[in-house]
Amino acid sequence: MTDFVREGRFFRVTGFNPSHRQLFLTSEALLADRTTTRVEVYIGHVELMFLKPFYENGLHIRRATDAEFAVLHERHGIPAEQAVYTWMLERDGESFVVGANPNWREAEYELMGERQSLYDARLPWPPDFPAESGNVF
Repeated sequence: MTDFVREGRFFRVTGFNPSHRQLFLTSEALLADRTTTRVEVYIGHVELMFLKPFYENGLHIRRATDAEFAVLHERHGIPAEQAVYTWMLERDGESFVVGANPNWREAEYELMGERQSLYDARLPWPPDFPAESGNVF
């Protein structure tokens, strides 16, 4: 299992497109946390989510444990077959998303130029500058 861990960074919810059921979370390059990259997380096919507007201490996206899913199943009536699609957003938090496997992209902010988002569907991926990407399994 591959988790997505970017602790110590400030992330915020930057978009939810209900017609396409897409969630976006972003961390900008900040002097306060001494980061130089922009990180974007995308989760598609969202069925249910319980979010904070921002995450001051970063994200740790991972599949819900059996115990965590049992609680979420009881509280929210999430069907048992959705357990493999239930993602916790914090190491010890209560934020979660039921949706497709999350994926992420990261690039040096200064190299992005005029590009506003790493997930801009009008622009090619991978871009013509160094960038990283991956999926959570």
